[in-house]
Amino acid sequence: MKTLPIDDVLEEIKTTLQLQSRLVLVAPPGAGKTTRVPLALLNEPWLSGKRMIMLEPRRLAARRTASYMASLLKEPVGHNVGYRVKFDTKVGPATRIEVITEGVFLRMIQQDPALTGVGLVIFDEFHERSLDADLGLALCYESQSILRADLHMLVMSATLAAQPIADLLGHAPVIVSEGQLFPVETRYLERRASERVEDLVTLAVKKTLQHDKGDVLVFLPGAGEIHRVKRALEAFERDNSLHILPLYGNLSQQEQDRALAPTKQQGERKVILATSIAETSLTVEGVHVVIDCGLMRQPRFSPRTGMSHLDTFRVSRASADQRRGRAGRLGPGICYRLWTKQDDSHLLRETVPEILVADLTGLVLELALWGVKDSAELVWLNPPPAAAIQQAQKLLTELGALDVSNGITPHGKQMAAAGIHPRLAHMIVKARELGWGFLACKLAAVLLGRELFTANGAGSDVDLRWRIEALQGRHPQAVNIIVCQQIKQEAALLEQKFGLAKEEQFDLSVCGLLLAFAYPDRIAKRRSDGRYLLQNGRGARLRGDQLFGRESYIVAAELADTGVDSLIYLAAPVSEAELFQYFSDQMIKEELVEWDEVSQSVQARTLEWFGALLMKERPLLHPAAERVLEALLKGIRQIGLSILPWTKGAQQLRLRLAFMHAYALKDWPDMSDENLLLSLEEWLAPYLMDLSRRSDLQRLNLVDILMARLTWQQQKELNVCAPTHMIVSRGQKIPIDYSNPRVPRLSVRLQQLFGQLETPKIMRGKVALTIELLSPAGRPVQITQDLLNFWQTTYFAVKKDLMGRYPKHYWPEDPLTALPTHRVRPKT
Repeated sequence: MKTLPIDDVLEEIKTTLQLQSRLVLVAPPGAGKTTRVPLALLNEPWLSGKRMIMLEPRRLAARRTASYMASLLKEPVGHNVGYRVKFDTKVGPATRIEVITEGVFLRMIQQDPALTGVGLVIFDEFHERSLDADLGLALCYESQSILRADLHMLVMSATLAAQPIADLLGHAPVIVSEGQLFPVETRYLERRASERVEDLVTLAVKKTLQHDKGDVLVFLPGAGEIHRVKRALEAFERDNSLHILPLYGNLSQQEQDRALAPTKQQGERKVILATSIAETSLTVEGVHVVIDCGLMRQPRFSPRTGMSHLDTFRVSRASADQRRGRAGRLGPGICYRLWTKQDDSHLLRETVPEILVADLTGLVLELALWGVKDSAELVWLNPPPAAAIQQAQKLLTELGALDVSNGITPHGKQMAAAGIHPRLAHMIVKARELGWGFLACKLAAVLLGRELFTANGAGSDVDLRWRIEALQGRHPQAVNIIVCQQIKQEAALLEQKFGLAKEEQFDLSVCGLLLAFAYPDRIAKRRSDGRYLLQNGRGARLRGDQLFGRESYIVAAELADTGVDSLIYLAAPVSEAELFQYFSDQMIKEELVEWDEVSQSVQARTLEWFGALLMKERPLLHPAAERVLEALLKGIRQIGLSILPWTKGAQQLRLRLAFMHAYALKDWPDMSDENLLLSLEEWLAPYLMDLSRRSDLQRLNLVDILMARLTWQQQKELNVCAPTHMIVSRGQKIPIDYSNPRVPRLSVRLQQLFGQLETPKIMRGKVALTIELLSPAGRPVQITQDLLNFWQTTYFAVKKDLMGRYPKHYWPEDPLTALPTHRVRPKT
């Protein structure tokens, strides 16, 4: 067995774990920690009679790691070393080392919190900081602290900053393994590239095939880019000795093994086009060159929209170093980084932990199953964001998995046991009760897998029912056979998990209803312009022209948060009748009584809402009187006081009251628009009973309504202090203008005031009227508040002017003694 860097610290690891129950090990890529450490601990006394479990982030790594350790022991997998992954388990009664995925570990510890028979749990590649790894560590730590003091925990990482995790584990000791197997030359671009990532990678592969030796491992963000690069390289290179092989999570086990296996004949070369699945735990045979595009793809969850979307972003420094390390496993290597040295200096130190950006619905359900209602009860390297936790709790409550106190329900326990996203688990449980369990399992498998249709098939159609038909053997020319087999395998596993024994008749018409069970927040109603409104209030639109694009209701199973309107990628129609039958308990009836601007009246309706969707609307025949009054007052405030019947008498009364308020502020009501609108309930509302429209308001007598605000004493005072008219010219009544409450005015013909020496006053003689003197034709000629002074001075100039225009009228020489008249000349 060849020497590896990790060998130098194996004895220290053994000694430490004899004395401590927690340990952090940091070792660079290629050091050998994944395979050497478990085997070195196999016969330790404190592990006697107990198993060790090692967690891997991916199924591929778990299988390959177990196989390699078994080969080192010269025995088949399933004897001393075995593995448990989705769809595949190889363990036996004698198995001492189980390599499992993080999701399998969650099911294991939830079923047996004490981890009976387990002596050591190893968290490998913890620097990837997957959601399941963080949750698994939190649960394992609590299990060790409360139930199993003898349980050991070992956290291993290639790039993780050790001290924070050591502190989290109660100041656990840290062991660092130095060194790398072989040197790797790193080459950068000289300038920033403007090409598409696929074109840039294709050029780099062509270049390295001409100038470098050995197999090539290429890192790309996703399966789409991988297949585009594969097609471009196959068109360029027709050499039968060159094998271009994809490597990503949704490939079959055979395809993955083919990419990882060494070439069979001398002179053959491989180009492996991989996602970040190849970053860790795997030694890819024959690789001496790594080409890193510098991008990765990860789901990001938005609490604002309640949706996850795949986001492509720059790798971190830790991920870039992991990728480079793949080139130095078997000998000196080369790493081409398709970015500049300047850009390299700006990379983030660590990849953002999934717990900070992912949908936490599954995590919250796992916590509830564990008995934790508040995530703060557990230890976290990064606490989950409160907004995402609240969003998850809201959804789980809507699905019936949590009760009002965030405790798990029996239905929630069934969902958690499935080991799939709670949405899909809820759908299958509900469907099983209704006799549609097999169809629900197939729907879930389609949603969990990759696109069933080939690129030139029906993949652009968003109708999920087409995919179910394809699983039944229809549309064979458009189907990816390998993906179809994987989906069927997933569906069969789900059928087994949910105890489905007998296939029912298929009814594709209920696909939309089943999706609605999983995605109630994504039930969508068609708008008049063809777009859709989701139950959660978001807008959405279908991708391209779809056959069911005119359906009134659909359910969006997959969509992208693309801005104002999300883009729907997978959906199925659902009927209104189905929604009322199965979701009526989630619908809210609202009696809406409001002012309608168009009809200028109070309209009363009964509305039925399903989230943001208006499902039904009908007239409310007998609305509560107080609600009608409230809506009518709102309409009056909205339009303003002009909606009321302000007769001439009402307008004058309001102005007189405003005058009184101006001179006796504390005792008289404020007649301003602002105050009258604010106090409608006080002075107007009692007179509005049984009224509901603008035309009804015209029956109001505002004079009586305003006078009712005054006491009997104030009414008498009003007539004395603010009379409506002033008597002049032998008993003739002239109205007083109160339009300016501070300056009341009397407009009167000049001749009507002959012989009056004092300026008329109101407010018990305290306020002199402003006199607007008019010509015989009623035109203003002079304004004064000192009538005697006018007669003595200005009158003569005014007289001279008016006599020329009105010679027949009476113009006395002495206005102080002349008789007043409203005629051309006074009667004698």
